[in-house]
Order: sequence, then C-alpha cells, then structure tokens
Amino acid sequence: MRSKMMRRAALAAVAAFAVSGCATISKEECRAMDWRTVGYEDGATGQGVGRLSSRRQACAKHGVTPDLDAYRLGREEGLREFCRPANGFRVGASGHGYGGVCPEHLAAAFADSYESGRRLWQLERRVDDTINGIIARRNEIERIDEVLVSSSLVIVGEGTTAEERAQALLNTRNLAERRKRLLDEIDGMERALPAYEFELADYRAQLGNRAY
Repeated sequence: MRSKMMRRAALAAVAAFAVSGCATISKEECRAMDWRTVGYEDGATGQGVGRLSSRRQACAKHGVTPDLDAYRLGREEGLREFCRPANGFRVGASGHGYGGVCPEHLAAAFADSYESGRRLWQLERRVDDTINGIIARRNEIERIDEVLVSSSLVIVGEGTTAEERAQALLNTRNLAERRKRLLDEIDGMERALPAYEFELADYRAQLGNRAY
C-alpha cells in the first residue's frame, strides 16, 4: 500500500513538472520524487537530458538532490519504449521533432521509421496547406469584391468630393491588382493540387497499413 502511495505521489510530481514548469516545483514534490519513475517518463516521451538539469536546479533550491543512478536507469527503460521503430513512425507522422535521444543500437531503426513518418506528414501538410491557401484566397477575393462595390458607389456618388473620388479610384486600382494576383495564385495552386494529392496517395500506398 505504501509503495502504491509513493508511486502516485511520484507520478503527481512528474505531472507537476510538466504542467507548471520546473521552477515552481515544491519542496514536498521534490522529496516525493521517485527518480527512476521520472527518468522513465522522460525516456518514454523522448525528452533530452536537459530536463534533468532543470529539475536538479529546481530541487537544489530545496536542498534535495536527485538520485542520478535511479534516474538514468529509468530513462534507459523509457528510451527502450520510446525508440521502437513503430513509435518513430508515429512521432514523425505527427509532425514532432526528434532530438536524437535514442541510444546507438536503437537509433538507426528509429530514425529510418521517423523519416518515413515525417515524409508522410510533409506530404499531408502540403496538400492541406494548398487547400487552405485556395480557400483563404477565395475568401479574400470575396472581401475585395465587397470593397470594390463600396468604392464604386463612392466614385459615382453625387456628394463625393474630387479628393474622395480620386482616393476611391486609387483604392479600386490597387484592389483590382491584388484580386488579379490572388486569382493567379489560386490558378497555380489548383493546377498543383492534383499532383500533390497523387504523390500523397502513392506514398500512402507504399506504406500500406503502416500509415494508419
């Protein structure tokens, strides 16, 4: 029972580090730390050793020194979990970075899988960015059209001064030029999109079930 309570306290302290930041860790949380559990959590989530340095500094303020041997042992266990090739693919496919934390005997297989996942993420993002770019430009054209209507009313309005008419004409010309550039950009994106989608579909087919 006591060991379960201590483990819960340790996990709570780990969560406190992640949520509130190491600088705010309390003396009680430092004392409750199961440093092997902390090391495991860091390793299993692919954290660099810099996390330990921050914790050492935070707990040193309270006179608490980490158990480095326990931390390293836990971190090695966590890294064995993190550095699996399947996880490497998931990390890459989610768009997260890889800080080179895997030990040498696991690094190559992890990195290969990570790059495969990263490539999938890049191809998916290119398609999404292109689609979103088209939508954004179409929305901007709609806003420009609304302003152009308003400007035309100013230009032909009976109460419009010469200065207001000149400014409206200038705005109309600038907006018309911007509208044309947007249409050209949309045209380029729409031409490129099918090729992007095909490349993505082809890569997914090469990956098979691994992509999902």
